[in-house]
Amino acid sequence: MKKIMNDPKNIVAEMVEGMVRAYPQFVERLPETEALVRSDKSSMTGKVGLISGGGSGHEPTHAGFIGEGMLSAAVCGQVFTSPTPDQIYAAIKAADQGKGVFMVIKNYSGDVMNFDMAKDMADLDGIEVKSITVDDDIAVENSTFTQGRRGVAGTIFMHKILGAAADQGASLTELETLAKKVLPNIKTIAVALSGATVPEVGKPGFTLADDELEYGVGIHGEPGYRKEKMRPSKDLVKELLGKLKAAFNYQAGDKFAVLVNGMGATPLMEQFVFMRDVLNQLKDEGVNVAFTKVGNYMTSLDMAGVSLTLFKLTDDSWLDNLNYPVNTIAWTQK
Repeated sequence: MKKIMNDPKNIVAEMVEGMVRAYPQFVERLPETEALVRSDKSSMTGKVGLISGGGSGHEPTHAGFIGEGMLSAAVCGQVFTSPTPDQIYAAIKAADQGKGVFMVIKNYSGDVMNFDMAKDMADLDGIEVKSITVDDDIAVENSTFTQGRRGVAGTIFMHKILGAAADQGASLTELETLAKKVLPNIKTIAVALSGATVPEVGKPGFTLADDELEYGVGIHGEPGYRKEKMRPSKDLVKELLGKLKAAFNYQAGDKFAVLVNGMGATPLMEQFVFMRDVLNQLKDEGVNVAFTKVGNYMTSLDMAGVSLTLFKLTDDSWLDNLNYPVNTIAWTQK
């Protein structure tokens, strides 16, 4: 294992410190936690707070999306491990501006349990909290760490939609209603070429032969649904879009946002080739692509591979929210 680090036990704390010192205009650290909050508190005034979080190793998720137009705060757990309830509660308190706090949770058992515990703590202090649990991964059900579908890169679209709505003054109840409408319209599936190495473990969570890939692997290295020999990009796209088409039952004329997400070790060159092939196939199928995004948004340490997210735009305001201006470390406008 070769990684740029000091002590593996301190890697999350040192990452958080590095982020805060590199981007003080965006984020600051809550004392004695690995939770981050917006530096510009004035942009939060009078609005519902929006928080997210989870295990580290998925950067820039979630802290890279803190800022005006997206998250108010985010909590960084240890690598591939849920943050603790007290740290989540600290983020809730920091994000609360008297209008309540909305939490975006990925569907992993530890995250769901700990965010719910933090909500109970907030209830005792009179802070109203609502949430959505994102389960966009269509690859498998009831995988490692998960009851039901996993929460993966589609979570970023949820951050963007809810962040824009909150910034424009949506109430806590309105955000909950919006989140419930958006959730079934976001679906994701991935393909992996190699496993991720957790710093404290020192070896990949799974191995693939040099000429092998695996469809449906999760962002913590959870097993997928099939291995096969390495294929050209067009064939990978055909497989993944085939699964997404079946999940959506989409038709010619349907409108979508498309996210091609790198898993951590896949060059942008390859991601753009993959997006090219996705757009070609969708065009051939008569699908209207209204929004695209390519890059590393929900990674898995040093895993090689990509995930493909489709977001069906059944409401025109959702496209407006995707294009709504933001000011964060990791989201750049088209």
